[in-house]
Amino acid sequence: MELQLKDIELAADRLRPILHHTELDMSSTFSAMTGGEIYLKCENRQKTGSFKIRGASNKIAALVERGDVKSVVASSAGNHAQGVAYAAHKFGIPATIVMPASAPIAKVQATENYGAKVVLHGDCYDDAYAMACKVCETEGSTFIHPYNDLEVIAGQGTLGLEILGDLPTADMVLVPAGGGGLLSGVAACIKQINPRVQVIGVQAEGASAIAQSFREKKYICTDSVSTIADGIAVKAPGDITVELINHYADDVVTVNDNEISEAILLLMERCKQIVEPSGATPVAAVLKGKVDVKGKKVVCLLSGGNIDVSFIQCIIAQGLVARNRRLRFTVTLLDKPGSLVKLLNDIAAQGANILTVEHDRLSAGLTPNQTNVHIACEVGGKEHGEKLLRALGDKGFIVSLNN
Repeated sequence: MELQLKDIELAADRLRPILHHTELDMSSTFSAMTGGEIYLKCENRQKTGSFKIRGASNKIAALVERGDVKSVVASSAGNHAQGVAYAAHKFGIPATIVMPASAPIAKVQATENYGAKVVLHGDCYDDAYAMACKVCETEGSTFIHPYNDLEVIAGQGTLGLEILGDLPTADMVLVPAGGGGLLSGVAACIKQINPRVQVIGVQAEGASAIAQSFREKKYICTDSVSTIADGIAVKAPGDITVELINHYADDVVTVNDNEISEAILLLMERCKQIVEPSGATPVAAVLKGKVDVKGKKVVCLLSGGNIDVSFIQCIIAQGLVARNRRLRFTVTLLDKPGSLVKLLNDIAAQGANILTVEHDRLSAGLTPNQTNVHIACEVGGKEHGEKLLRALGDKGFIVSLNN
């Protein structure tokens, strides 16, 4: 299976009047933290909020040019749904998007606002996919695959043209990987232009089919996925994408959910960027030393910014814990007046900001005159947290850390 550079360049011509050329920003913060020269490719600011519009638009444009389409269908609960809906509307093609019944209302409404008909069916993506196939058969529609299609891959690969156009001296490009459409397209593009540039995929540890396939140099799918990075939570990557990745990519690394949460929080705090979990994986890989970036010009591709507002609070909490900014511990006290006040005053004296306090008199091992107090507080970092715990111990408190 081959994807030629001319196919990606043709896709770029098709997409030029449709898309934003998203900015490439150098992050002085991340550069100082890693010893590399770190650039952010801000595809989270693309139309529809992610890169998915590239592949969907190129595929639909190609179908229109060939006269092969009267309507399109896709199954997705996220970015692909919005990309197909937008592209279909742009080309005047009716679109039906099948989404799981559990899809967030905000994503359903966003997809409808781009002009698509939304059908809610089933409890998971597989149920939605099966229904999408039935719709295609019934209505004679064309199914737009989210990643395992050469014209979709070519559309995603246009990001490689933009990156090298803006930073021809780049040494390394890190790309999120789920089904593999983005990584395969970017890797094929960059390696055909400048083989010197390293292209590295980044997956979540809980959804690592492409990383396993790359290591074994054969197609591997997993039985399950478990990660906050829903945009790359894919059990079965594409056979086309895996072949291209194994041929063109230099490596595929993984990051865990805490590392992803920490990267999201840093992107918000230091770069003022709202990035969804899958889009933050390249930054997580760089910050956690999964690749050697010292002295190199490195591009982290922020693939999307469509994060549920209700989910941001959970991500921030995980990120604060991962960065040792939030501390959770339990103190066993005598259940008598004044004990809790003394504890809280001693915590405040160490400059910690108390977030929650919970009494627990029912834990195993407590005597009738004891109570456990579960504390969550905000601290300035690891050293501050350790100082707080030492101070409480010196005051005679029995303290145990909570994971």
